[in-house]
Amino acid sequence: MPESLKNPLSTVPRMAELAAPPSWRTVDFISDLHLSAAEPATFSAWHHYLVNTPADAVFMLGDVFEVWVGDDAALEENGFEARCTEVLLQASQRLALFFMHGNRDFLVGQAFMAQCRAVLLDDPTVLTFSSQRWLLSHGDALCLDDVDYLRFRELVRGQAWQGDFLARPLAERQAIAFEMRRQSEARKHSGMAYADVDDNAARQWLAAAGAATLIHGHTHKPAAHDLGAGLSRIVLSDWDASAPTPRADVLRLSDSGLQRIALLAP
Repeated sequence: MPESLKNPLSTVPRMAELAAPPSWRTVDFISDLHLSAAEPATFSAWHHYLVNTPADAVFMLGDVFEVWVGDDAALEENGFEARCTEVLLQASQRLALFFMHGNRDFLVGQAFMAQCRAVLLDDPTVLTFSSQRWLLSHGDALCLDDVDYLRFRELVRGQAWQGDFLARPLAERQAIAFEMRRQSEARKHSGMAYADVDDNAARQWLAAAGAATLIHGHTHKPAAHDLGAGLSRIVLSDWDASAPTPRADVLRLSDSGLQRIALLAP
């Protein structure tokens, strides 16, 4: 077992750095949209948001897509991934786009980013904006109690596994992804409790980053958590425009601070 799984708190990851240019006045954070052809309402909400947001930059912190089986999927004419490319490329004409891997779309690569004119971020990344440092992460690596998932994550983030998977025909990769989604849905409806972010690990990451606030997704539990000593973590909302109570929240950061904005009326 990798040392990081034996004692995850013993290893704090390298913190990538990103400094916002002086021209930025507003930045948005979103995650866990789980976009797919089967959820057209959420896709429409996302498209409308990107066309209309006043932000100078949008940070997409993982699980933007329900599944991503390789950048070549976006080359299929009239396919769902190609439609997503068009939306992102259109948005990139007027704002900066940043993307971070989640546990569903960790195979998004530089080829797709180049198509969309977006920037792929390391997880975690420290954003300097408005004279403050903000730590950004998808959040899954901080769910230390989910040991089985962390083992799986260690495997699929490796070059060997990804090289083998991406070498398979697209149709085979799509079939494997479908089965993995089916198993995930079965687990979701089994009533099994999901692990949350470990607050001690979050404090360690913040100390290493020299930041006071961690912004992350993954858990689908939007909230603000006081970690003590002036530290906090802010959890992003997941999106589901077709739910009985539609969800599509944006966390907006400006010189006046953080504001959570609901894009859809309940």
